[in-house]
Amino acid sequence: MTNRLANETSPYLLQHAENPVDWYPWGEEALARAKAEDRPILLSVGYSACHWCHVMERESFEDAAIAGLMNENFVCIKVDREERPDIDSIYMAAVQAMTGQGGWPMTVFLTPDGEPFYGGTYFPPNDRGGLPSFPRLLTALAEAYREKRSDVASTTEQLIQRMRHTSSTVKSLEPLTSDLMYSAFRGIAGNFDDVNGGVGMQPKFPQPMTYEFLLRYHLRSEDADALDIVELTLEKMARGGIYDQIGGGFHRYSTDSLWLVPHFEKMLYDNALLVKLYLHAYQVTRKPLYRRIVEETLEYVSREMTSPGGGFYSSQDADSEGVEGKFFVWSPAEVDEVLGDKNGEIIRRYFSVTPEGNFEGRNILHMDASPKRLPRSST
Repeated sequence: MTNRLANETSPYLLQHAENPVDWYPWGEEALARAKAEDRPILLSVGYSACHWCHVMERESFEDAAIAGLMNENFVCIKVDREERPDIDSIYMAAVQAMTGQGGWPMTVFLTPDGEPFYGGTYFPPNDRGGLPSFPRLLTALAEAYREKRSDVASTTEQLIQRMRHTSSTVKSLEPLTSDLMYSAFRGIAGNFDDVNGGVGMQPKFPQPMTYEFLLRYHLRSEDADALDIVELTLEKMARGGIYDQIGGGFHRYSTDSLWLVPHFEKMLYDNALLVKLYLHAYQVTRKPLYRRIVEETLEYVSREMTSPGGGFYSSQDADSEGVEGKFFVWSPAEVDEVLGDKNGEIIRRYFSVTPEGNFEGRNILHMDASPKRLPRSST
């Protein structure tokens, strides 16, 4: 039994075509029904390579009882963020305004006019980790919309005003001075992890434009600390599990501070920006590691992200055969089976492959050898 999404072309929407949820794609039909029946809208946004999108689908959207709650109380709309980045950006701003963070899957509750009044990202099927269960949330929000309409309207108005204030930018008339760039550098340096590289603790995203700025700041100011920040981060990422040590290319982000355990999806735009960053770092430092990362990542994109028609695929799924990261993790026996006992032992030591593993009993390949800890600058 399929729903309306079976008529779509988006890979992500097609993944949900057999859910018992009465999904609509974004469009006039869904919006008109919400207005005609005075029903709130449940907007779910994700993309085909997203691991936690798959998890929420398995846990909630494939569950007949939860789907029944959704169908009974809401007009349910599913959006592919890669197909409709315009819709994604609007409601992501709303979720970030409400919660201070964002991500996918994104779950937003709207009035029939499309105005958000509640939102978040992943919700579990049962109360867990400080998150309310999705069924409890559905019941509470449906009740609030029916019985506390004035409160919903007030929340919506406050949120829209906050979004307008946040999105309104004022053009600066000040020139881009050395003092301003130094201030930006010090702001980054103050949040830098001088043991593992990267900004902040966890999760860690590559943030290539931050390090592009630091490279340029270093070349302009000859500040060695700026280059140290870039080099420690790039080397830690290149040696960590966020980088595919066998196939090349970077995963989406690291769930820990060590760049070890990634979410395994690979995004075309992340790798495009990181190739340029590593190339620029190679031009500045002439370190062979950076050149190797550039060449391997471009080979990966050419091999696995380029379609026969000449276009590029936008992403590669985190899950393989229904298992997160299945093709990116190894057991010692699998390494030895491919390479033989002698070469297998060398590679197992090189990539820190152990019987106990570092990810659900298996091993994400990484290199322990890394630059020494950097002293924090006192300037």
